Amino acid sequence: MKRTIAVALAAATVGSLAACSLDSQSQSDGTVNVVIGYQSKTINTVTAGTLLKARGFLEQRLADVSESTGVEYNVEWQDYDTGAPITAQMVAEKIDIGSMGDYPLLINGSKTQANERARTEFVSVTGYSPTGSLNMIVVPPDSPIRSVTDLKGKKVSASVGSAGHGTLVRALDNAGIDPKTGVEVLNQQPQVGASALESSQAQALSQFVAWPGLLVFQDKAKLLYDGAEGDYPTFHGVVVRRDYAGRHPEVLDAFLQAQLDATDFLNDKPLESAKLVAEGSGLPEEVVYLYNGPGGTSFDTTLKPSLIEAFKGDVPYLKSIGDFADLDINGFVSDEAIRKAFAERGVDYDAARDSTANPSAIRGRDPVCNADVTDPRLAGELWLDGRDTTQPAANPGCLLRAVREATARGDNVRAAYVSDTEYGTRWFADKSVWVRSGDQQRPQYLPFGTLAGAQRYTATHPGATVVDYQQALAGAV
Repeated sequence: MKRTIAVALAAATVGSLAACSLDSQSQSDGTVNVVIGYQSKTINTVTAGTLLKARGFLEQRLADVSESTGVEYNVEWQDYDTGAPITAQMVAEKIDIGSMGDYPLLINGSKTQANERARTEFVSVTGYSPTGSLNMIVVPPDSPIRSVTDLKGKKVSASVGSAGHGTLVRALDNAGIDPKTGVEVLNQQPQVGASALESSQAQALSQFVAWPGLLVFQDKAKLLYDGAEGDYPTFHGVVVRRDYAGRHPEVLDAFLQAQLDATDFLNDKPLESAKLVAEGSGLPEEVVYLYNGPGGTSFDTTLKPSLIEAFKGDVPYLKSIGDFADLDINGFVSDEAIRKAFAERGVDYDAARDSTANPSAIRGRDPVCNADVTDPRLAGELWLDGRDTTQPAANPGCLLRAVREATARGDNVRAAYVSDTEYGTRWFADKSVWVRSGDQQRPQYLPFGTLAGAQRYTATHPGATVVDYQQALAGAV
C-alpha cells in the first residue's frame, strides 16, 4: 500500500516543468488558466465540482472579474475517481484547485508542503457529517457477514488513502481489529472494487459516497456498517495551491463565491440539483438524491471547529499507511479566503460556522397523515415517477402508508427515503431493515440501515421483532 501511493504521487511530479511552462504561456497571451480537479461521482464534493461545473457558476464569476479587469480566464475541469490523483497533479503543479475527502486532504497537505509552488492550503468545506455517516462498508446481498468483527481475516476492497479507507480503519479499530493485520485490504479504485465484490474476489467493500448507496440501490450489496456508528465527524473540502492563490487571489475569491452559489442552489433546489449531478456523473438520480437531498449530507462551506478538531485526530492515519511527513493542521487550514467571500456577500461567517443544523431538511405538510413535518430524525420523503416534487412524510409509519397508497393508485415509486432509527442516517426505505414494535393493535415500524442495528434494538425492546419491507408496508397504520 505504501509503495502504491508513493509511486502514484511521485510519477505525477514529472509534469511539473510542463505545468510551469503552461502557466507562463497563459500569462503571455493575456489569459489565466484555472485548472480544477474534481470527482464527479464523489457526491459530497458536488458544490466544488459536478454541480458547480453544470451550473457554470465559476465561469460566471470569472466573467465578472474579466469585465472589470480585462483579464481573460480559461477554466479546465479534470475529473478523477478519487482524491489521490488530484493530489499527484497538485504536487506536479498541474492542478490549481481541488476537492476531496478528509483523509485525502491529509495526504494532500503532507505531500505538497515540501515544494512552495505546490504547497496547498485547505480553504473551505463542501459537505460534512457530524457523525461520519454515509461513508459505508457493504457486503454482497447473500453474505453471512453480520458485523465488522466478522470481517477479521477477510478481503476488503478500499481505495487506500481515501475517505472510504479511513472509515474502514476507524471501524476496525473500534471493533478491536488491527487494520494492518486483521484484514487483507485490496487497494482498488471504487469501480474495480465494485466488480471485485460482485465476483466474490472481495468479501466487503469500504468506500466513500456515493458508491455504497449505488451498489445497494442496484441490489449488488447490502449495508454492513454506516460511518455514523463511529460517531466521528467526516467532511470533504477544497484545497488550493498557495503559490497560485498568491498570484491570482481573484480566482480563489471567484471560486469560493461560485461554491457558495452552488451551495445555496443545492440547499434551495435539492431535487433539481440531484438531476444535474446525475447527468454530470452518470449516477442514477435516486442515488444522488439520497445524499444531496434534504437530511443527507450537510452542505456548508464553513470551517467548523468540530471538523478541524476531528481532522487533527485523523493525523495518525498518515503514519498508518505510509512514510508521510508530519502535517501541521493549524498551518494547513486557512479560513481567510472563505471569510472574505462571506463578507463580500454581507453574511456573518461566524454565525454560519457556529450553526450545526443541516441547511437542507425535509419540510412541509404530510398529506397522508395530515401533519406537519417537525422532527428531521423521523421525517421521510417519497419520490413518485413523473413528479417534479417529492412528498414529505412526518414519520416512518406515514411514509409506509404513503408508499402503500401510491402503489394502490398505480403510481410508480422511484424512491422512498427514511431516517435510520438509531443514527438518523438517510437511507432507502426498501433497503432498510424494519422492526415492528409496540402493541398489536397499533404497532410501530422502525427502519434501520443494518441488521446489526435492528438487532441491537430488538435486544433491548421485548416484543420487538425484525420484519421485511412488505410486512412493514402491509402493517403500517
